[in-house]
Amino acid sequence: MRDSPLALYVHMPWCVRKCPYCDFNSHQLKTGRPDASYIDVLIRDFDLEAPRVRGRRIDSVFFGGGTPSLFAPADFARLIGALKQRIEFANDAEITLEANPGTIERGRFQGYAEAGINRVSLGAQSFDANALKALGRIHSADDTHRAVEELVAAKLGNFNLDLMYALPQQSLEQALDDVRIACSLGASHISYYQLTLEPGTVFHSQPPALPDEDAAWQIQLAGQKILADCGYAQYEVSAYAKQGAQCRHNLNYWLFGDYVGIGAGAHGKVSINKPEKILRTVKPKQPREYQTELNRAALTAGDQHVAGSQPFAGDQHYIAVADLPFEFMLNALRLNDGFDSDCYQARTGLPLQNLDEKLARAEDRGLLEAAASGWRPTELGRRFLNDLQASFLA
Repeated sequence: MRDSPLALYVHMPWCVRKCPYCDFNSHQLKTGRPDASYIDVLIRDFDLEAPRVRGRRIDSVFFGGGTPSLFAPADFARLIGALKQRIEFANDAEITLEANPGTIERGRFQGYAEAGINRVSLGAQSFDANALKALGRIHSADDTHRAVEELVAAKLGNFNLDLMYALPQQSLEQALDDVRIACSLGASHISYYQLTLEPGTVFHSQPPALPDEDAAWQIQLAGQKILADCGYAQYEVSAYAKQGAQCRHNLNYWLFGDYVGIGAGAHGKVSINKPEKILRTVKPKQPREYQTELNRAALTAGDQHVAGSQPFAGDQHYIAVADLPFEFMLNALRLNDGFDSDCYQARTGLPLQNLDEKLARAEDRGLLEAAASGWRPTELGRRFLNDLQASFLA
């Protein structure tokens, strides 16, 4: 395991305001700033995870939320410094921070860069004032432009812009204006995805008027053409990048790599012994419950008289071996280039030959095609991705 990539996901769950479309684990702040003591909790969380990944190296880190940019640069400097004392980081480790344009003060990105952040994902979503209001965003288009200027000044040129389409009452031309503006800002990466009404959100219980399915498809195709013409190559369902700027952290997810998850509601996946012991972990979602559980586990870990399994805050289970093919394909088939046969065996511990019949059936249906050293979805397979993924269910 020591030679296989390892990522770290850090969840920071607070927002200024909960957006009506958001189904992420996020909680509205009751004060101006989140409590910096959360950094100490994250460090204790990693200490509990560390025995499983001892001797391995962190290749990427992703600070997600919520709105991680509500935390100060000094908080990230302290956390990254503490993590580097506990585990080796690759010299070129990709360290990404999600940021809301409405929470960026002048000079803030310079501070993040000095703390060790070298990639930023900026939640632009749209550049249209009415669309931003309908989405419940706290920022304006001007805020996004200013944030980009701050990024460039801080020499953080490796940044992503999140962009949504098929928004409430959005026309084709309004959607394409958003894409053109995003391309003009010089991002190295653009995430371009359709607004969906997720269960448990305000929009799911009170649906806004959205473009119909045909209109959304036309917006997607036209937007993809602009992105391609501007040099952004699609490499995943909703990810487009300039040459060499693919998100390494997300690629690790999509190729079924290992990642440690710390923070309230964070998910993780760590291979201990393949294929029988590939462990999935989930931390408690509510920040208060998470901290209580973590403190309990930390006390147990510090008690020399407690025997048994490794203390842990949250839930954990091994993935059933029969489910591994579907779990792998659920991720890898999102990639335009698909996957290599060797990667499948390395990540699952199973021979790809076991899937010959299912692969052949998907190929016969026109959803999958053989590549030089593996398999990739066809254009039809990418359009009907759910069907293609489901064909690998146990």
